[in-house]
Amino acid sequence: MEQTTALQSETPAIAKSARPLGTWWPWLIVAALLVGIYGKIFLGLADDWWNDPNASHGLLVPPLAAYVAWKRRRLTLSVESSPDWHGLIWTAAGCLVLLIGKIGAEFYLSRLSMVILLSGLIWTFWGKARLRTLGFPLLLLATMVPMPVIVYNQFAQPLQLFASAVSTRVAQFAGVSIYTEGNVIQLATTTLGVEEACSGLRSVSTLGVMAVLLGFLLCRRIVTRVLAVAVALPIAIFINVLRVSGTAILADHNPDVALGFYHTFSGWLIFLLGLALLLGTCKLLHRLLDGDA
Repeated sequence: MEQTTALQSETPAIAKSARPLGTWWPWLIVAALLVGIYGKIFLGLADDWWNDPNASHGLLVPPLAAYVAWKRRRLTLSVESSPDWHGLIWTAAGCLVLLIGKIGAEFYLSRLSMVILLSGLIWTFWGKARLRTLGFPLLLLATMVPMPVIVYNQFAQPLQLFASAVSTRVAQFAGVSIYTEGNVIQLATTTLGVEEACSGLRSVSTLGVMAVLLGFLLCRRIVTRVLAVAVALPIAIFINVLRVSGTAILADHNPDVALGFYHTFSGWLIFLLGLALLLGTCKLLHRLLDGDA
């Protein structure tokens, strides 16, 4: 009799401990499939983050997206889970984008399909309402994928020439004897080349990601957030011109400052200035446009 009672008391405990596994096993299977499909793709993306300075901002994006999703977990879980098979359409779209990227050897599409597929799976298992609560982390996650090479090359050269021309004007205004030929800045004592790395696209990418994050954290209205992202471009171009013109002015007095430590240090210093300008702009937009929204 005592053994029967003990077994009966253990049964609910066993059933209770089995519930979490029963709840999570579909996600575990999906996670295993995603690792099998996207393992090499993600490793290649991580390699670009680590070795390509133009993509290094991607290292920060997944932790930031995960942090935002974790902070909003109560909002997400407060919405009733309602699995919706319409999410399979979005999931199929992610698979199609992956297939096109594989066939066309286009890294951008293959990598972006991870976010599309993840969105479709959330829609399928949790429903559209919960997907909406995770819209921003997923949007932020999409920025981890570096822009396509063809797009990068389309913008790099015009920005190089723009930075060279405007920086030359600024240096001339400061009394420096200087002229430019294409992306080459000629000083009296030395020659500076505005390389692709100095085009400002790195600042555009990084400040663009920060604008998405700051717009979400500081601004309330969609229009305000869009403006916060849009203003990142002129800020990035401004700080890049400031860096190039500052380098030219200092190099006119001492050519050594255009190389080595100063070149690296000025990059970090100017980026911090751009981040401060972006933060101030987001706060100003919030004060002027959000009001009591």
